Amino acid sequence: MSNSYTRREIIRNASVFSAGALLQSSAGAAPKSPGEKLNIAMIGTANQARFSIDNVKSQNIVALCDIDDNYLAAAARDFPGAKTYNDYRKLLEQKDIDAVVVAIPDHMHAPATLAALQSGHHVYCEKPLTHTVKEARLVAETAKKHKRVTQMGTQIHATNNYRRVVEVIQSGAIGNVTEVHVWVAKVWSGSGRPLEKPPVPPTIHWDEWIGVAPYRDYNPAYLPASWRGWWDFGGGTMSDMACHYMDLPFWALKLRHPTTVEAHGAPVSDETTAQWIVANYEFGPRDNLPPVKLTWYDGGKQPPHFEEGKLPQWGDGVLFIGDKGMLIADYGHYLLLPEKDFTGYQAPAPSIPNSIGHHAEWIEACKTGGTTTCNFDYSGALSESVLLGCVAYRVGKKLEWDPVHLRATNCREADKFLMPHYRSEWNLSLPSQSDTE
Repeated sequence: MSNSYTRREIIRNASVFSAGALLQSSAGAAPKSPGEKLNIAMIGTANQARFSIDNVKSQNIVALCDIDDNYLAAAARDFPGAKTYNDYRKLLEQKDIDAVVVAIPDHMHAPATLAALQSGHHVYCEKPLTHTVKEARLVAETAKKHKRVTQMGTQIHATNNYRRVVEVIQSGAIGNVTEVHVWVAKVWSGSGRPLEKPPVPPTIHWDEWIGVAPYRDYNPAYLPASWRGWWDFGGGTMSDMACHYMDLPFWALKLRHPTTVEAHGAPVSDETTAQWIVANYEFGPRDNLPPVKLTWYDGGKQPPHFEEGKLPQWGDGVLFIGDKGMLIADYGHYLLLPEKDFTGYQAPAPSIPNSIGHHAEWIEACKTGGTTTCNFDYSGALSESVLLGCVAYRVGKKLEWDPVHLRATNCREADKFLMPHYRSEWNLSLPSQSDTE
């Protein structure tokens, strides 16, 4: 996608994505003083959204939105001054909002986030940033256009361990890194479309939950959390977890857009996500850094290095392979290998400041006009790459990727998975595929 196309796209979609929101100046309101509280709106109030509420409740929670009346009532009891909604589009008409937290199923991330950005609000959105590749680019470009403070909810990015690993890798401790392996044992996969059609509970607003996705009948199999197992709503384990674990090599190795992506896994279903995926990415040189091959594994698959006895017993993690050694890491610790080669190794002095907290970074930046470490420019590119792994798996071909025009130059079959087709009842649209050519 060229910059000129992106600008046309944003201008053309300004009204449709706002859908009920009152647009404000994209120049942005003057930053608040550090001691002044933000007025925050929550789109989503339970489960992962509740985690975010607990991390932003030092500010003023002025609006709450949820499709489940029971969840909404529970949150309202904690914040009796907040106005309540079942439809985020109505929430965004509220005049006193400074910032919005989006913590709802993946298929609604882009519509809610774009509407919030174009309404003039700063946004914190859970990972993955969007449901599809082209949505991720549009969200990042919209945040840039409107000069909003943004953060994607990859909370592990704020840990001290990730910072220390980045410093060690970038100091050259294991030399030039040309290979990375990332693995997670978790499984998110559905089992086909439920045939039963029970009545919608009176406390559930089903049309608002389905939102832009193709309509289907209510079934309790989908919510509150299992929706990740259906392509219409999520992307399985990869879209759930790769933003956390691939974040580390993206940060340490300054990755952005792959040149090729190829994936295989359990038999492909048009309906439900994979029991397991192995995805192979190739990234070209960046400045003075060499090309990198990155492999993702989920559903219990692991790098062959474990069977070969080259690695210690380890859970989910990331393995960097350089020409001077290896580094294995997870959320909380890392180890240089072979251990005998690094006896007496002294890590570089910390150079990346420790985080004040992932949500706290965003709150502070909203007030001061600063930036965050997982802003939508960085996390948008990360999300694009993660989601491309799902696309490569679904088409069963190695994708030759053009990140400028956002297309696989050798595989037009991939086009239908790169952007969503929102159902017309929601009056939202994205540009046609021909606009990217």
